[in-house]
Amino acid sequence: MSSLAWTTFYEPFVGCGRRFGKPPALGSSANMSEHVHVHAPHELTESHAQSTTKSERVLELFATILLSLATLGIAWSGYQGARWNGRQAREYAQSNTARNLANRSATTGAQNRTQDLLNFNRWLEVETEGNQQLADLYQRRFRPEFLPAFEAWLAEDPLSNPAAEASPLRVPQYHVAALERSDRLETEGTQHFEHGKEATEHTDSYVLTTVFFASVLFFAGISMRFEWRKMRITVLVLATLTLAYGFVQIATLPIL
Repeated sequence: MSSLAWTTFYEPFVGCGRRFGKPPALGSSANMSEHVHVHAPHELTESHAQSTTKSERVLELFATILLSLATLGIAWSGYQGARWNGRQAREYAQSNTARNLANRSATTGAQNRTQDLLNFNRWLEVETEGNQQLADLYQRRFRPEFLPAFEAWLAEDPLSNPAAEASPLRVPQYHVAALERSDRLETEGTQHFEHGKEATEHTDSYVLTTVFFASVLFFAGISMRFEWRKMRITVLVLATLTLAYGFVQIATLPIL
């Protein structure tokens, strides 16, 4: 085959090789350019991330402390509120009991006083008539606690002495035990009622502190949802002030 024929036969293949070209060799600059990644220095990125994470952890720790203290405050306020509520119920019950007993004693005392008055009037009537036997009968019917007043009245010689008291019921020696007991029970009932009112006020105060501590739970819990640091700090400061006010209120309230 002549040289002209060979040239004509191989020329398309040579052109094809020129068109498509050969793959770049391994390790060449064209191959390495596809796998190059740009990495920033480790010191430039790590410091900012660490500082941000540290501040967030401090705020989260502070919020956790607030939540813990508020929970303790709610538990203590609820416990004291329940105890003072029980104290209130007991005081009111004792007040009602004392006043009921006072009413009974007052009724009994009024009946005894009426009996003393009727017996004395009957005795005075028969004594002035000169019926000594019937007068002695009425005198024996006098109640024992009426006799000291009656004897003191007789000692003044009331039938002849115009300055004597008109009735034994008006002399200082006259006492009705039931009426005195009624006054004592009425005073006791009033005292129990006042103690019940104080217990009610203490119960309301402890319930109010529970509201403040619940507000602390809300503020401290919602602070973790804010990404804006200034807003988070503001909410935590508000929670701190509310918590401090709640503890001040607890410190001023009595403990049962």
